[in-house]
Amino acid sequence: MDGTMKKKVSRYSAHIVLIVASFFFIIPFIWMVSTSLKPMTQIFTFPPEWVPKPVMWSNYLDAMTYIPFFTYLKNTIIITIFSTLGAVISCPLVAYSFAKLKWPGRNILFIITIGVMMIPGQVTMIPLFLLFEKLGMVGTAYPLIIPAFFGVPFYIFLLRQFFMGLPDSLREAAKIDGAGEFRIYWQIMLPLAKPAVLAVGLFQFMASWTDFIGPLLYLTDSVQYTISLGLQQFQSQKGSEWGLMMAVSTMMTIPVIILFFFLQKTFIRGITFSGIK
Repeated sequence: MDGTMKKKVSRYSAHIVLIVASFFFIIPFIWMVSTSLKPMTQIFTFPPEWVPKPVMWSNYLDAMTYIPFFTYLKNTIIITIFSTLGAVISCPLVAYSFAKLKWPGRNILFIITIGVMMIPGQVTMIPLFLLFEKLGMVGTAYPLIIPAFFGVPFYIFLLRQFFMGLPDSLREAAKIDGAGEFRIYWQIMLPLAKPAVLAVGLFQFMASWTDFIGPLLYLTDSVQYTISLGLQQFQSQKGSEWGLMMAVSTMMTIPVIILFFFLQKTFIRGITFSGIK
C-alpha cells in the first residue's frame, strides 16, 4: 500500500470514527426535539417512537403560555450580549499586554492569572455575592455582566497564546512608521486575532446563555429571570408535562446550535491557532 492510499484509509477511518461518535451526542438532542412534539401518551412508550404521531406543535405554544417566555428571552439576550461584549473588549487587551509588552511584574501577574483558573467557582461565590451586596447590585443584572469587563482568566490565556504566535516584526515595522502601542494593537494585532476573539465570544455566549447559578444568586424578581431560571420554574410547576418541558429546552438550545453552526470554522481556527507559536 503506497503512501497516498495510507493517507486516504487513515482519513476515511477517522471520518467513520467521528460519525459513529457523533451519534452519541446527537441522539439526546433528537430525543428532546421528538419528545417536545409528542402527546403525553406517546412519551414513555417502549420501544421509543422517534416520530411523533400526531405532531403536537401546540406544545410550544402551551409552554410559552405557562411562563413569560419572551420576557425571560429578552432578559437572557441582554445579559448575554453585554457579558459577551465585556469579555471580547477586556480579554484581548489584557492578553496582548501579557504577550507583547514588556513591563515589571508581567510574568508574576500572568502566573497569578493562571492560578485563578484553578480556583473553583464555588470558592469565590460567597465573596463575590457579599461584594455585590455591599455595592447594592443584588437584585439586578449587573453582577452577571460587570465581571466580564474585568477579564476572564481562561480567555486571557487562550488569546495570549494566539498573540504570541504573531511575529514581532509587525510591531517593529509599525513603530518605525510612528504608530503608538494602542494603534498597533487596534489596527494590526486585533484584526489578525479575529478567529481567537470570535472563539472567546462564542465561549462567553454559551456560558452566559446557559448560566443558572449566577441568575439564581443575584436575580430576586421573577420579572428579571433568564430562560434557565424560567426552565427551572417551569419544571417545578409543570414537571409532569414532559412534552412542554422539552419544548422549552429545545427553544433554549437551538440559538446556541445555530450560532455554532455559522461560526464553527472560525471557532475551530481560533482554538487551533491559539496553540501555534
